[in-house]
Amino acid sequence: MCIKDKAWWKESVVYQIYPRSFKDSNGDGVGDLNGITEKLDYLKELGIDVIWLSPVYQSPNDDNGYDISDYQAIMKEFGTMEDFDRMLAAAHDRGIKILMDLVVNHTSDEHPWFVESRKSTDNPYRDYYIWRPARDGKEPNNWGSCFSGPAWQWDEQTQMYFLHLFSKKQPDLNWDNPRVRREVFDMMNWWLKKGVDGFRMDVISLISKEPDLPDGPAELNGYASFNMPANGPHVHEYLQEMRREVLNNADTLTVGECSGVTLEEAKKYANAEGTELNMVFQFEHMDVDAEAGNKWTDKKMRLSEMKEVLTRWQKGLEGIAWNSLFWENHDQPRSVSRYGNDGEYREASAKMLATCLHLMQGTPYIYQGQELGMTNVPFSSIDDFRDLDSVNAYHELVGQGVFTEEQMLKYLRRKSRDNARTPFQWNSGSQAGFTAGTPWIMVNPNYKEINAEEQMNRPDSVFHYYQKLIRLRKEREIVVYGSYDLLLPESEEIYAYTRTLGDEKLLTVCNFTDHEVRYEVPEEFRGGDCLISNYDAPELNESVTLRPYEAFAAEKKE
Repeated sequence: MCIKDKAWWKESVVYQIYPRSFKDSNGDGVGDLNGITEKLDYLKELGIDVIWLSPVYQSPNDDNGYDISDYQAIMKEFGTMEDFDRMLAAAHDRGIKILMDLVVNHTSDEHPWFVESRKSTDNPYRDYYIWRPARDGKEPNNWGSCFSGPAWQWDEQTQMYFLHLFSKKQPDLNWDNPRVRREVFDMMNWWLKKGVDGFRMDVISLISKEPDLPDGPAELNGYASFNMPANGPHVHEYLQEMRREVLNNADTLTVGECSGVTLEEAKKYANAEGTELNMVFQFEHMDVDAEAGNKWTDKKMRLSEMKEVLTRWQKGLEGIAWNSLFWENHDQPRSVSRYGNDGEYREASAKMLATCLHLMQGTPYIYQGQELGMTNVPFSSIDDFRDLDSVNAYHELVGQGVFTEEQMLKYLRRKSRDNARTPFQWNSGSQAGFTAGTPWIMVNPNYKEINAEEQMNRPDSVFHYYQKLIRLRKEREIVVYGSYDLLLPESEEIYAYTRTLGDEKLLTVCNFTDHEVRYEVPEEFRGGDCLISNYDAPELNESVTLRPYEAFAAEKKE
């Protein structure tokens, strides 16, 4: 990557806030905008540059805010538009940018457009959504919903089906209708005029469907994957139109959540010419612990497979497009429980995972609580869960006899999205300092040991380690712009790679095990300086003995 291609969004670190679970300012048990404003100094101290705000728009909350009924109003639980404006100004005062979550593959079924659309087949808004007649008395095709069952809902009033790739309360918009695109672009420009700094685009790879809506290969449940429409015939055309009509109107950061994206498609979405988006979220590395596409399993990932996927994306996009870097978000379980060790080596493995990710090429994303090493949650009953995906999967798979109740609860404790959605652990006080009331979802009982207050007061904490990684990124251009090369591709214990920029070279070494591993140091790094380590810095002789979950980064010897 040439330094001439420098951009602020490449050099930034993004922090994702899930507002419902971040900080409650009024005691109703739900996080809110004023709670975020109250904690901006914490984020400033951490060192992040951008906040990605999960949806705060008006919503019936069927899918925790990803079902939007008004794109230009704030959900009452989160506060008012005045609260939003105050938060935005306070963030900007601290040099922190705000990234809105753009959810425009679908709306809520309570959005005025859909309320009109379902009134009659000749309503002016009918073509804002995707309606089809029954096929042989059944759904128009075999597409499945992300949240179990078919992706079609029968509507009695007009005797037709509408498409919903997600909940039946989330009808898909018809992006082939230019009026829909105009409405979306006008709304986006409204937010840019308000002063937001860009958009994370929810499932944006799904907006363009094949006109004849063909059947897809059936999965275990008899339906085709909800990703079936991914990377449709006009998706790049529509995003290029968005770039011309909206994104070029401001200096924005844009990242597309691209379900089903391939490396070749990503080169188009995030091309260096800047005709579409700045970067994409791809999910191949999130599937290495799945079984034939089924995430409900306790399978452990193979490190060699993880390295192959991440390296293919690092090398494949180099000089062509830009990577996003993440282990966690609101849809994934906690990484320290998933890829590390959330017991004896929780802090060491949390730091190791951070080192491995943040020193690659791309823009790092931190999910709230990840910087503390927050863990998965010991949910004891299906009644503890709030996530639509988890609850639906439990009832479907247990009801069909695929898993027993105990098996499914075990898989949910490992993979449910609710693991990431429990309240942020601010301190060791009541409800982890999140709320003075009763939280909307249970607090992880380990909050007395794992919380922000304790870690901010302890120099060797996970929080302070993240601070150092973020600082290193700002001090060393090689961390942002250096090329990436993998070492030891076959090792199931060590993830090691180099970064190179001109005459500079950086080595990152991570032990992904709970035991000691011998590592042969490449000759050019022997005697080099260690820039960061999650233990005492090792002496770089011919070899080093890596302690459990040890990680370090070193410069080559001058």
